[in-house]
Amino acid sequence: MSLADDIFIKMCSEILESGTDTKGEKVRPHWEDGTPAYTIKKFGVVNRYDLRKEFPAITLRRTPIKSAVDEVLWIWQKKSNNVNDFGQHIWDAWADESGSIGKAYGYQMSLKQPYKDLKEENILIAFPGASSDGRRVLSADGRLIAEKAENGLWKMDQVDRVIYDLKINPYSRRILTGIYTQADLSEMNLYPCAYSMTFNVTKPEGSDKLVLNSILNQRSQDILAANAWNVAQYAALTHMFARVCDMEVGEFVHVIADAHIYDRHVPVIKELIEREPHPAPKFWMNPEIDDFYKFTKDDFRFDDYEFGPPVDKIPVAI
Repeated sequence: MSLADDIFIKMCSEILESGTDTKGEKVRPHWEDGTPAYTIKKFGVVNRYDLRKEFPAITLRRTPIKSAVDEVLWIWQKKSNNVNDFGQHIWDAWADESGSIGKAYGYQMSLKQPYKDLKEENILIAFPGASSDGRRVLSADGRLIAEKAENGLWKMDQVDRVIYDLKINPYSRRILTGIYTQADLSEMNLYPCAYSMTFNVTKPEGSDKLVLNSILNQRSQDILAANAWNVAQYAALTHMFARVCDMEVGEFVHVIADAHIYDRHVPVIKELIEREPHPAPKFWMNPEIDDFYKFTKDDFRFDDYEFGPPVDKIPVAI
């Protein structure tokens, strides 16, 4: 049994056995036929995965690593809020006629903000091959990394700020991202579920390598539809940043405020957690890539991956 299977089975069992049922309460989500989508929920679930031991992929059913990585790259690398930039249809229900999901997810990642502690010389160190004209810092392939604000401070987006700090200030306790921006909620077609990542660096005694740990905070999660997917993609993201910043991976901690199983998912979950699990697969990430902006979904795969049969089409609450 993989560690991810063990954690998933225990979490689902606890939700079903001791969770709170919202049936009959006023709930926002509904099914496609208009019926209220009730849940059994657990507050404050915290799951810890040691990425040094194994990659957290459940084997009870298949987790499509390329598709999961594709979504996280859409948000963190492309910094896009348009489904036309994403090769899947997960977000179609929340997209407008132009494909936009509003000022959500990738849009928030793309915004450059001024920081009083950014230094031009350190930006050039953090991004090898970059060049500066004193007003803008461009990568070797022309991507805008940072620019001067009117007040003279350097502006940078959240993703590049993470890379900057992991390379320049690795022991900082301020390496985090946040996309639940109150001022923009009215222009988001869906409020962010996974809204914050925090990165923390440690150094084991006797080791020459720094270790990258991370925490994913989610306000809400549909356990059947999204748990295995989110765990895999943000574990992979932690691997990416560790590679880019010449670190080893450590712990990935997943914090879910409202971990829920929808009423129509309960029979599926009960069947799923009774399945026979398999050993964890081997995670492969292209060893030739050390630039975050060069990764593609094809740079990831699972080897020796045994998994249970597919689950019938899962209804998604809207």
